[in-house]
Amino acid sequence: MPDEQASQTESSKTANETCFHCGLPVPPSLDLTVRIEGRDEPMCCHGCQAVARAIVESGNAGFYRHRTEVSPTGREMVPEFIRQTQVYDHPAVQKSFVRREDDNVREAALMLEGIVCAACIWLNERHVSRLPGVLDMQVNYATHRARIRWDDSRIRLSEILQAIHDIGYVAHPYDPQQQQQGFERERKDRLRRIGVAGVLGMQVMMLSLALYAGDWSGMETGFRTLFRWVGLLLTTPVLLYSGAPFLRGAWRDLHNRSAGMDVPVAIGILVAFSGSVHATVTGHGEVYYDSVVMFVFFLLVSRYFELMARKRGAESAEQLGQSMPAVASRRSGDGEKYETVAAAELQPGDIVMIRPGENVPADGTVERGVSSVSEALLTGESTPLGRSPGDPLVGGSINIESPLYMRVDRTGMDTVLAEIGRLLEQAQGEKPAITLLADRVASWFVTAVIVIAAVTGVYWWQHSPGSWLPILVSVLVVTCPCALSLATPTALSAATGNLLGRGLLTTSSRGLEMLARCTHVVFDKTGTLTRGEPAVTAVRTCGDLDEQAVLHIAAALEQPSEHPAARAITAAVTHNPVTATDIISFPGSGISGSVAGQHWLLGNASFIAEHCPQVDLPDEYGEIAGGTRILLADRRQVHAHILLQDELRPGAADMIRRLRETGKTVILMSGDGAAACRHIAGLVGIDNVHADMKPEDKLDRVKQLQQQGAVVAMIGDGINDAPVLAAADVSIAMHGAAHISRASADMVLLSQELGTLATGAHLARKTLTIIRQNLAWAAGYNLLALPAAALGYIAPWMAAIGMSASSLFVVLNALRLVRSE
Repeated sequence: MPDEQASQTESSKTANETCFHCGLPVPPSLDLTVRIEGRDEPMCCHGCQAVARAIVESGNAGFYRHRTEVSPTGREMVPEFIRQTQVYDHPAVQKSFVRREDDNVREAALMLEGIVCAACIWLNERHVSRLPGVLDMQVNYATHRARIRWDDSRIRLSEILQAIHDIGYVAHPYDPQQQQQGFERERKDRLRRIGVAGVLGMQVMMLSLALYAGDWSGMETGFRTLFRWVGLLLTTPVLLYSGAPFLRGAWRDLHNRSAGMDVPVAIGILVAFSGSVHATVTGHGEVYYDSVVMFVFFLLVSRYFELMARKRGAESAEQLGQSMPAVASRRSGDGEKYETVAAAELQPGDIVMIRPGENVPADGTVERGVSSVSEALLTGESTPLGRSPGDPLVGGSINIESPLYMRVDRTGMDTVLAEIGRLLEQAQGEKPAITLLADRVASWFVTAVIVIAAVTGVYWWQHSPGSWLPILVSVLVVTCPCALSLATPTALSAATGNLLGRGLLTTSSRGLEMLARCTHVVFDKTGTLTRGEPAVTAVRTCGDLDEQAVLHIAAALEQPSEHPAARAITAAVTHNPVTATDIISFPGSGISGSVAGQHWLLGNASFIAEHCPQVDLPDEYGEIAGGTRILLADRRQVHAHILLQDELRPGAADMIRRLRETGKTVILMSGDGAAACRHIAGLVGIDNVHADMKPEDKLDRVKQLQQQGAVVAMIGDGINDAPVLAAADVSIAMHGAAHISRASADMVLLSQELGTLATGAHLARKTLTIIRQNLAWAAGYNLLALPAAALGYIAPWMAAIGMSASSLFVVLNALRLVRSE
């Protein structure tokens, strides 16, 4: 009874509790307290708990004794931005832009607003990477997109967004339409600021010309004073409105104790304006209102063109995202009608109707209908592909002829299109060593410029008081660390976008760099130089089994395999009553397993000889030209020879010729027999042929080449190619490759056109050349411009033009890669 009464009393007490901080009722299920002056006081929410704890820890607990009314609720004190970001923690919302790597690890693509220079990138990456639970963050300067990986059990996405907001930037989930709207808003805003600076700047320039003419021919003091005050009146809105982005950026950088590009620009503008105001008020000294308006105008124009260049450089990635339709026609529950729903609401298993001309809203399989689809955006090939029941459809492709009814298999971040976009973003966001060096230089460069400007100003103040102000302003404005940071990411974005449009997906910027430097190109045969779609052309039995029984056993053994030869054998059997157990795969060699209690081996001759040395290998059924022989054997004898033939990919010979013309050594390494390898090598023009190679043999050979100083590019498609793909300096997987091969690759060939590989190698070399040109220009410009400005050879207006032109040169030079052949 006492326990029961105590329980009832406690229950009643809990039900009647109010928050000690704000006075609202405390939810019965919530147990939050803060120790205030020796007592644990109840709180109604985490917000009130945080506020009360802050009051106590600051030594102001007496506030609660002297207050005359309850405090505002913690909920009311939570900023609206924080409440908005919390919606992104909901799994249903994250479905469209967050990829789950495992139970806790998440990856998301975000858009960052407010990025203006390399220091902004450095600050965001450094600040967010230090948050507990954040595994990695990379920001692409060219697209202003960030890729973040975090442990969801330790930190929430909303907390990451809030941390970015705390340092003065805005982050939101990447959405192609929202990004387009953001680009458009930013474009219009910059045009308005340019317009104000241009219109008022022209008036200021006319007044300045009159003042300059007065210095030569004489001018009455009254007119000179009037022109200066009118110049001040016209320059002020240019400074406060058109120049506001530079002033805000500089204040944010200083608040975060970092030195971004806006800091010297803002200092230069404010110094010139302040000096001019002093001269106007006192009537002594020179005014530089024309320099102020020209600084602002030219810098705004430069950033406007930079914005448009970034937009153009990112067009390929944007087209990927925009190819997914916003709505889809989904079959309703009764199965008779189709309703229009948001594509984001689709779930695996849904049936959707795709009318001619519409984009496929998700990955799936054709249930009904016959048509053709265009996958040009994904593969770069304009030829439509036929699709009928049972065929796969890729989200973002376009239905051309007649309606198709598709069963949805994958949606959101699980689709092929989302994976391509993620890999492309990863490649564009990665920073090669040369970029990291440029970013490190740019991060301290601004601080060095400010120090140099201060020293220069003091020197000229002592030696020529009338010259110190324009020279100081020129030193602050003329330098351009932005060009250093733009040099690499702009070129990489343009190049990877160009290659994607041709059907070559770059998943690693390192891969593009190494492809440009590679000296040896190694090809697998089946599925790489050939289509990877071999067909069974003959079955030669040499035991007591008939042809049908041989195919049944072989198909049962190959059922789990993804190898092209396995697919060919299983396709040769319409209905297989036989099943295999205890299957063991030997990549590149063969497979073993049990059928009806009997142990079988299926593979090439060396595989059979290795595992059954007692078996005689008859040679009367030699390999056919261009074909492959697979043996079926038990522990006693070889029962059959299965002959497969594959077709050479179109353009293979031309691609090999183009690679050899650039001085690259081309090698064929295959696990197939010598006769088949020599036949294919002869057709395409490869002299260096290695046949009957196991995966470990390929790996050893590639390592030998690397030890001899070769830079090796490997192109393959099978599971057996995964180890050598991972070991190569640059690896390229075919579109139809096994998943593990694609995961090991730096690039993926989405197109069936092999000539794209030669084009990719050429474009990679051109990209490296342009990056070097950009870095050389950026370094050379700053090394020449800074001393010239400090010596007084560069006027303020020349400094503004030079700084703007430096960034534009780097961007425009990189954009040559967008349409490069």
